[in-house]
Amino acid sequence: MKISDLKNMPEFYDRYINLAPENLSVIDGLIQTFTVLEEIRNELIQHQDYQYEPNKWTPKEMVQHIIDNERIMSYRALALARGEQKNLPGYEHNEYVVNSFANRRSMNSLLEEFAAVRKSTVLLFHSLEKETLLNSGLCSEIAMTPLALGLVCIGHVEHHINILKERYFTK
Repeated sequence: MKISDLKNMPEFYDRYINLAPENLSVIDGLIQTFTVLEEIRNELIQHQDYQYEPNKWTPKEMVQHIIDNERIMSYRALALARGEQKNLPGYEHNEYVVNSFANRRSMNSLLEEFAAVRKSTVLLFHSLEKETLLNSGLCSEIAMTPLALGLVCIGHVEHHINILKERYFTK
């Protein structure tokens, strides 16, 4: 299933979903973008501690945020696919970054962790039945489906790669 199979575009998350390839299924999109961070490894390492403005995340913190977000979106997708009816809570991404201590880690360890998390996400979506990808539920009071959450995983990485290329890798 792909973007065109969404019955409604969830507010706020549309900015990420619209960055996912329209012509690929969610599984193919997750696989295709498996190595996107690996492809910019040299730039990430070169700029790993750079902040383009005070109080902005470093590339290490951004990669950790990508990892955390994918774990959360994958959990939400699993919960909705299994029929969860409770409103799934949001998270405060800035607090998560502060408490991740990502700047104490190596960029190589963060990239290794992203690869493991993305592999897990791919395996999760392979395990879901087509009809459960459209199960609807609430995430932070926003109607979502597992399909939409998988597309968010794809587009969210692309969103942050765009920021890295525009604001970090130009110095």
